[in-house]
Amino acid sequence: MVMERRTVDFWFDPACPLSRITASWIVAVAEQRPIDIRWRVMSLSILNEGKDVDPEGDEEGYLWIPARVCAAIQTAHGHAALGRFYDALWTAEDGGRREWIGDIAEALSGAELPGELAGAGLSTDHDAALRASHGEAMSLVVGEVGTPVLAVTHPRGARHAFFGPVITEAPAPDDALRLWDGTLLVASVPGFREIKT
Repeated sequence: MVMERRTVDFWFDPACPLSRITASWIVAVAEQRPIDIRWRVMSLSILNEGKDVDPEGDEEGYLWIPARVCAAIQTAHGHAALGRFYDALWTAEDGGRREWIGDIAEALSGAELPGELAGAGLSTDHDAALRASHGEAMSLVVGEVGTPVLAVTHPRGARHAFFGPVITEAPAPDDALRLWDGTLLVASVPGFREIKT
């Protein structure tokens, strides 16, 4: 049976460790299934604006920095470049996975992107683009959600969007495919919102 090619729009906050695990999962799935991934930025800083207590504990506003850099990359260099940067940001020098994001300038270099993009993190120049990308993700899902948000577009145009899946460790290859198939199945049911454990 020939599987139809799908596009997965993957919105992430670059500093969220759980989003990074989900990103690793979707990349593993794309190695085994006909999937094109479009990397997109969203922001926990925007998500938490106006809350009395920041759930991320980011009173200093550090999380704006990598999100703004991602918005600058997405705007000027596109989704594939954003994916390369995101991967480099979470890859350690030995090629393993980091526990927390690395140096932005080093990640830009590793992704073969201009080093001056690091300055975007301390500027509001790309905030409108960041808010627009974030807003698009939020427009696709219902209720209070976090990161990541995925939208799967089928060849005939049907689109299913959902928050997550949020996973705490990268699944084995067979489990990765089972999670993908199950996620598509439940997300295709009209009115489906979320599953929590």
